[in-house]
Amino acid sequence: MAAAEPGAAPGGGNCAPAGGGSVPVLFCFSVFARPSSVPHGAGYELLIQKFLSLYGDQIDMHRKFVVQLFAEEWSQYIDLPKGFLVNERCKVRLVPLQIQITTLGNLTPSSTVFFCCDMQERFRPAIKYFGDIISVGQRLLQGARLLGIPVIVTEQYPKGLGSTVQEIDLTGAKLVLPKTKFSMVLPEVEAALAEIPGVRSIVLFGVETHVCIQQTALELIGRGLEVHIVADATSSRSMMDRMFALERLARTGIIVTTSEAILLQLVADKEHPKFKEIQNLIKASAPESGLLSKV
Repeated sequence: MAAAEPGAAPGGGNCAPAGGGSVPVLFCFSVFARPSSVPHGAGYELLIQKFLSLYGDQIDMHRKFVVQLFAEEWSQYIDLPKGFLVNERCKVRLVPLQIQITTLGNLTPSSTVFFCCDMQERFRPAIKYFGDIISVGQRLLQGARLLGIPVIVTEQYPKGLGSTVQEIDLTGAKLVLPKTKFSMVLPEVEAALAEIPGVRSIVLFGVETHVCIQQTALELIGRGLEVHIVADATSSRSMMDRMFALERLARTGIIVTTSEAILLQLVADKEHPKFKEIQNLIKASAPESGLLSKV
């Protein structure tokens, strides 16, 4: 979470600690208000830490925020004064900045992570075109290795559904994680993303489109990330479920695309040092599975 810098201090604002102990503070976020306390003389950083301790499970860490103080003289909230220190009972709130960002869909290796969702052995007989999406998924992971893109892999209840299929080479994956939740957005995954500087885009593929893929994509965009779903590497047991899921996701601003488009967007230029290797991956053309006719 990045918070906006505090503004200039109004005359007569809190400015210096007068002693030890703690001071009661009402912390407000969204529709919530929770009384707590901070050490006398606490400043901006301690207030932020307190907001995170109180509302961390509800705060979108990829949004920008401003901290505001309720000013009795104005009977309304003002941006937290510069150099503010808590020396008396007060009320503060955390406000998300409502910045409309247009989704352009640009991809660069340095800001991209690949998510491979539940490509497991027990799904083989049930998922339509499973062999084809395995082939395309493997090509994507090869491309990720060539371009130095981190890969996060999940396996849905592997004790009962088996591990990732042998055709998928997970060499170099940043994280391979079992799960029971349908979404891939687990605490361990969020922690792994936090370790990668500048992540902006997630390339997502696997099964099932209308369950784990859909729920993962919606959680990711809710955290401010741009999501690209690879249509020729994503399937379900039912093509109707798959089709309606992709349509719904596209309407929410998620980008539905193809493996070739992803790989060529990531190299961007014929002069890219890895272009020839990526081109060779693409020449092993996507299977004529009919998946793209059912998007």
